[in-house]
Amino acid sequence: MKTRIIILFLVGIVSSSCVQIKNDMKTNFDDAFAHTVYFWFKNPDNADDRAKFEASLRKFLDNSQYAKTQYIGKPPKAVRDVVDDSFTYALIVSFESAEDQAAYQTEPPHLVFIEECKDLWEKVIVYDSQGI
Repeated sequence: MKTRIIILFLVGIVSSSCVQIKNDMKTNFDDAFAHTVYFWFKNPDNADDRAKFEASLRKFLDNSQYAKTQYIGKPPKAVRDVVDDSFTYALIVSFESAEDQAAYQTEPPHLVFIEECKDLWEKVIVYDSQGI
């Protein structure tokens, strides 16, 4: 009986911790303005290109005064027809406002990133959205 009580107690603690982590993740994402960027590389399998891009992108994001939350991703292998996994990298950045996103476009760390990496990609698509 004591063992069951202890197990139930521990399950309750773990469950409530997971809910808190999920809630923290949701509240940490600034949903006022989201900037989603997809990059298609000229040579997507080139390890040196990927390393250069990742290093430059992290340097840029670490020094941006406007980007609040940041996500860098690579495509998973799609298992559904509606999933586009043709891109090389995805970047999702949130901002407090559309004005901050506009200022981000001309801030020096962003411009340095573009200059360092523009020769790596053949296509870039941006989707901006405001929270509802």
